[in-house]
Amino acid sequence: MSIAMQKTIKRPIHVQGVGLHSGKLVKMRALPAPAGSGIIFKRIDLEIPILIPVKVDAIEEALLCTRLSSQASQASQGSAQEGRVSVSTIEHLLSALCALEIDNILFEIDADEVPIMDGSASSYIFLLQSAGITEQEENRRFLKIKNTIRIEDPQDKNKYAEFSPTQKGLEIQYSIDFEHPIISSTAQSIHIYFQPTTYIKEISRARTFGFIKDLEMLQANNLARGASLENAIGLTDDAVMNPEGLRYQDEFVRHKLLDAIGDLYVAGPILGKFTGHKTSHTLNNQLLRKLLSSPDNYEWVS
Repeated sequence: MSIAMQKTIKRPIHVQGVGLHSGKLVKMRALPAPAGSGIIFKRIDLEIPILIPVKVDAIEEALLCTRLSSQASQASQGSAQEGRVSVSTIEHLLSALCALEIDNILFEIDADEVPIMDGSASSYIFLLQSAGITEQEENRRFLKIKNTIRIEDPQDKNKYAEFSPTQKGLEIQYSIDFEHPIISSTAQSIHIYFQPTTYIKEISRARTFGFIKDLEMLQANNLARGASLENAIGLTDDAVMNPEGLRYQDEFVRHKLLDAIGDLYVAGPILGKFTGHKTSHTLNNQLLRKLLSSPDNYEWVS
């Protein structure tokens, strides 16, 4: 493998939009960051701004999203500001960063949830490309899988996530299993060898989706309050509600793949095969934690 250099954006960009679950207007600014600094969120709406670095052990279990958190009392160096500070629904943004091979970037955000945009990664791809992407004078480090690692959902053994070694960069085999007539009429499995150009063309525009019958229950639990047909595929018992229809014939499994790519990028770029069936954000993170629990399972390579 040829040596790859770390990357960041060339200039700051601003974005605002609605949070999928909070329904609140969110403002966010992306800024270039030094080599080796990683991906960091900065909550600027707090009395003392808190930095929340993206790392595997900072992911909290959450419903229907990936949530990153930091201990405020530690981050604020003993101030009176206590408790966990979080930023959630980061998976689409991280998926876009993975596709563009951006290693170092700072996001200043005035809320606890990133904007959902159109429900896919394509808006973030466009914004980050508009900011320009530049190489930095430090080698990229890849997490190379050495052993097969598998984890299953204790409540449903049919839900599982697995890493295994491969010589082909990042390989992904992903599948879902929905009994809904619209979803089951489409392909529910996909296999790709990850490449930025392939991702942008074939994965990035796949939107999140939800069932109208579940909306009232979700909103009663402070979820999906910002959901609309402008940022999600809405499904009735037997139809797609969006007037424009689907962007891909198998958009549902492609979006779940998009989510998984974002979840895995919490650990950085990966060399290995990921196999997932009906995984959740939590299960994806648990797989990363199990992988990193033993140095026999992986090595860092440039």
